[in-house]
Amino acid sequence: MNLSIGETIKRMRRERDLTQEEVAGHLGITFQSVSKWERGGSLR
Repeated sequence: MNLSIGETIKRMRRERDLTQEEVAGHLGITFQSVSKWERGGSLR
């Protein structure tokens, strides 16, 4: 299986029952950044 980084982030986030906001808070970034990564809109 060949998943993109965004798909991997989304899968792992859901496995841990976390919201995008919670992940963003742990990383010190905005939830919009997490959303973009999951959609493949940005790698930064």
